[in-house]
Amino acid sequence: MSDKYLRILWIGLMLLALWSPTAALANDKHMLEPQDLSSPKATLNTFLTTGDVFYRLLRDEYWHAPSRAVVDRMGGFDVELERMLDLSGIPPAARFELGRDGIHYLYEVLSRIELPAEADIPDEAAYANAGDDQEGAHKRVSWTIPHTEISLVRVAEGPRAGEFLFSSQTVARAKEFYEKTRTLPYLRDVPLKNYAEMRPYLSMNSWIIPSHSIEGFPGWLKRSVYKQAVWKWIALLILITMTPAVIFVIHRLSRRGLSGHSAVAYLRRLVTPLALLLAPLVLNLANRQLTLTGWVSGGVTLVAEAVTYFALAWIIWTVMMAVSEAIIASPRIPDQSLNAHLLRLAARTVGILGVIGIIIYLSHQLGIPQYGLVTGLGVGGLAVALAVRPTLENVIGGLILFLDKPVRVGDFCRFGEEAGTVEEIGLRSTRLRKRDDTLVSVPNADFSQLRLTNYRRRRRRLYKTTLGLRYETSAEQLRYVMAKLREMLIGHPKVSPDKLHVRFDGFGAYSLDVAVFAYIRTTDWLLYLAIREDINLRLMDIVKEAGTGFAFPSQTAYLGRDSGLDAERGRETEAQVQEWRSKGQLPFPEFDEGTRGEKEDVLDYPPEGSPDFKPRTL
Repeated sequence: MSDKYLRILWIGLMLLALWSPTAALANDKHMLEPQDLSSPKATLNTFLTTGDVFYRLLRDEYWHAPSRAVVDRMGGFDVELERMLDLSGIPPAARFELGRDGIHYLYEVLSRIELPAEADIPDEAAYANAGDDQEGAHKRVSWTIPHTEISLVRVAEGPRAGEFLFSSQTVARAKEFYEKTRTLPYLRDVPLKNYAEMRPYLSMNSWIIPSHSIEGFPGWLKRSVYKQAVWKWIALLILITMTPAVIFVIHRLSRRGLSGHSAVAYLRRLVTPLALLLAPLVLNLANRQLTLTGWVSGGVTLVAEAVTYFALAWIIWTVMMAVSEAIIASPRIPDQSLNAHLLRLAARTVGILGVIGIIIYLSHQLGIPQYGLVTGLGVGGLAVALAVRPTLENVIGGLILFLDKPVRVGDFCRFGEEAGTVEEIGLRSTRLRKRDDTLVSVPNADFSQLRLTNYRRRRRRLYKTTLGLRYETSAEQLRYVMAKLREMLIGHPKVSPDKLHVRFDGFGAYSLDVAVFAYIRTTDWLLYLAIREDINLRLMDIVKEAGTGFAFPSQTAYLGRDSGLDAERGRETEAQVQEWRSKGQLPFPEFDEGTRGEKEDVLDYPPEGSPDFKPRTL
């Protein structure tokens, strides 16, 4: 008998011993024992032995009585088999499909091709004795089955360093190797023959759809169309039709009566992306329960991944907007203020960064080079920045307004040559309502550079006027008027005594000018007008009481019968001033401190006769 047949017989006897029920039972008893992947020989034997146990379980227990428990046990062996494959060079999104197919295709190939003799397969000792030459270095990192392109590579680093796995190239080309060897006879006694041929129309990893029930389907349902059974296409079509319909119904119900951009509204909008996560659950369930294969399984996996990350991006965006609106809803942040807009901008920025992070992660899952994607985003970002430069200038202007806070929503201010009340400070522009009720929008880049006068932030309002008295007014009358004016202003409860002054300002073209300067204790415009009106009326009474009058641009013709002034009032006024002078109480340049304190806040305001008049109580 030739050495070739002796070698085959020896391998058969060894594998038969490993495949015995006792060996399988022992394998079941020592489920926690780590896999021996220390050499190509160990990995190859472990892969074939574990595969035999998996297919025997599939044939003896699952085929006739599928259950969740049996599927879970099969899944455990599936995981063990997948651990012997190097999937690091395969995009994460395709690892499930290529790993699962690689297991079955490699098992079929290794069961049909002639393997080297046991002694010719390198073991751990052979690698320990490898030399330092080039051949020895190559031997330490990989081994290829003779006359094939099936390679086992040694893991260089990480927690699995030193283990031998089937290379990424071998896993990626497993189907190609199977297509070339599918017509070869089995050289090993495998528990379940031609499993790879049955996978397109059976559902071998499903506990929902028993395989023996599928065997009873009509022939046309088991016919393969694009490597998938017709019944699988029908089931997949029903699932991908019903799932979007359910999601659409949930979306419509959640949006019924929805309006506005409040936190509650955004939380209701969160229902749609959460419902969207139902789609990848259904797709993954279909992929596993229907045992889809090839590009169909890969496409389903890809769509499930894309929908999952799209829904996650949508959720991140909606949650951030809901959080920002919940903060804006607090009483201290007006809805249209710059703070509110900046909160929304921050929420959108975080949302966009989250979406970009998900895009980068998804690209990694699909095997797209991340450096290329980041470079593309950088170039695209530069192009967008150049295109939206005016908008960016306005956003920066808005940030300047936020940091300096020269005006707030509701403030009445003067901007340039115009004035108005701030209604909204947005990211791009500021809107102001002018006194004629027109609305003006000023770009933030321009508004932040204007000279802004904020009237709202005044602690008090200025009362300033100039009285023009007739030239016939005597000096004593003039002193009386100024003294009484000071007394009236000091006594007014709405006039601040600080920096108050009434001065003879000079000689006008047709009048004696008296300057009046005082601060009114209010910031409200309408109340200020009422107080100013009251002061003006009291001022008129004082001028009349002094026996003089207001000058106006005119020419006066003096006749012998008309002195032009009230002589009697004039004499009384002069007598009062003389009395002040004789007692040392002449209020020039100011009242003395004692008199000033006595005369402070002694008038009635509002004055007697008004609806709100309340007499003062001593």
